[in-house]
Amino acid sequence: MLDEVKDYYGKDLQSSEDLKTNACCTDDGLPRYIKDALSNVSDEVLAKYYGCGLIAPEALEGLRILDLGCGTGRDCYVLSQLVGESGEVVGVDMTDEQLAVATQYVDYHADKFAYAKPNTSFLKGYIEKLNELDLEPGSFDLIVSNCVINLSTDKQAVLDQAWDLLKPGGEMYFSDVYSDRRVTDALRNDPVIYGECLGGALYWNDFLSLSKKAGFSDPRLVEDRPLTIDNERIEALVKPIKFYSATYRLMKLEGLEPSCEDYGQAVKYKGSIPQHEAVFVLDKHHHIETGRVFPVCGNTWAMLHDTRFKEHFEFIEGPSKHLGIFDGCGEAVPFDDSADSNASAGSCC
Repeated sequence: MLDEVKDYYGKDLQSSEDLKTNACCTDDGLPRYIKDALSNVSDEVLAKYYGCGLIAPEALEGLRILDLGCGTGRDCYVLSQLVGESGEVVGVDMTDEQLAVATQYVDYHADKFAYAKPNTSFLKGYIEKLNELDLEPGSFDLIVSNCVINLSTDKQAVLDQAWDLLKPGGEMYFSDVYSDRRVTDALRNDPVIYGECLGGALYWNDFLSLSKKAGFSDPRLVEDRPLTIDNERIEALVKPIKFYSATYRLMKLEGLEPSCEDYGQAVKYKGSIPQHEAVFVLDKHHHIETGRVFPVCGNTWAMLHDTRFKEHFEFIEGPSKHLGIFDGCGEAVPFDDSADSNASAGSCC
């Protein structure tokens, strides 16, 4: 199937206008600072965008980032601006035609961003075989991917190797397509449905299991939306499966617990992250307003205290004893069917 995917994205698709569904392409709801960064990216790079979400989390200045399935480098060149000249962005892709566009514009964007030298680079390779590339284990602060892991034929290998490449306290932050049940073999073997990011979509509960097996023991859903597909023929073929575009945050932290446990802890956001001064969004259920004392479970405490976010929070210790399960923890299905599905406030997931 990988050869079919390479042909689909390298030869069949010449621009995002050639996609047959809306599963792999949306720029809905981008914040102003991302739109400003996109305005600095070359038109040819932008024309071949096949993503399904926003993969620019908070506090990126100076980070070293790996983009899995970078395509023509659209997200890499946005992230290049957000990490600044002291940061670095490495893109990996298997498709020659996509990489040719990405590499063509390395110097162009360095000049555009007024950098003394480029902070972006691109490698040809498979995201299931990152260990075959010249990438040092434990050398990345952040790994991102935009609607690509669903195309992988070995998703466990992708997650396992992402864990290996991240620094302790590092993060995998990515958008992809998920289903409310397992996709049938017939759909998985259809090259167009697979190429449109539907045939390889993971059933959400299988994804959680794979993530935990890789070491990411508490996956956090950041945002999601139902996919409408917008193609009657393909809609008829995939029914009754429902598909969702979703962004997840996976933290490389040892010692996280299987459930959200209450230790009486709380945090207070300082409002010190640029572009996120009013509220910090850890995930769908943690929209932490600046200055507000926000009770958190032990896992959330670690995600804020043992990562790059520590300097942006005040930490309020609890009574140093276990108080049971965190109130409100747990949900059967992570995604909502309504278009406006993201919580504006809340407690632990």
